[in-house]
Amino acid sequence: MALSGDGEGLEEKEDPGAAPFGNFMNYYSFNPPENRLTLIPPTLLQELGLSPESEPVLLLDVGCNSGDLSIALFKHILQDRPSHSQLPNIHLLGFDLDQDLISRAQISNPFPENIQFIPLDITQESSHGELCAYLKKFGCSRFHLCSCFAVTMWVHLNHGDAAFLALLSRLASVCEYLLLEVQPWKCYRSAARRLRKLGRSDFDHFKTLEIRGDMAAHAKDHLEKQCNMELAQSFGSTSWDRSLLLFKRQYKNK
Repeated sequence: MALSGDGEGLEEKEDPGAAPFGNFMNYYSFNPPENRLTLIPPTLLQELGLSPESEPVLLLDVGCNSGDLSIALFKHILQDRPSHSQLPNIHLLGFDLDQDLISRAQISNPFPENIQFIPLDITQESSHGELCAYLKKFGCSRFHLCSCFAVTMWVHLNHGDAAFLALLSRLASVCEYLLLEVQPWKCYRSAARRLRKLGRSDFDHFKTLEIRGDMAAHAKDHLEKQCNMELAQSFGSTSWDRSLLLFKRQYKNK
């Protein structure tokens, strides 16, 4: 069950309500990677002071769906490198709940030495151990950059307010930088409306959620007050009017 996108813009014939966890099988056909990548500078790693020439740089993509955006992001940050040069020491781990989508990602992966896709449920406690085991292979305690594109709403709708905040806390705990795209509240209403139009049961927590309104502001508030992170940069809004926000881990002076 993927945690990617919200199906905004899907035609009815695609039956978006059949993916209550965001696991749309053709997600990138209606929200292509370019919608995000045009906002992200290809020099991002350099701007963050990360040098794959001197040490491994580890990237994490949460709710990767079929892997199209993960692979496109990897290519995006490599585009300034000479075509004949070796791939740098950059490694990306993408995960998703949906095993079928992960299988598609694995089959279409052109960089198996640098990109790995695994099935994983970020809402489960065991997920932290699996991420730590991956980090341990590289001798790192955290991912250098974690991307979380349009995932928060699905966790929130299916698991409630506490899970929404716990997701942000868990991601903040495993990375130095967090690139976050939060679905706005209007997407919640759209997702619930599509489910009802198909005659399906409503999301378990939709009517009882207390965290509502400006969802990006709620996420920012939690990350800054509870997770030792601060907003480092805003890359603007996508064509779907969602902000891409970059948060940085704070290290307090002892």
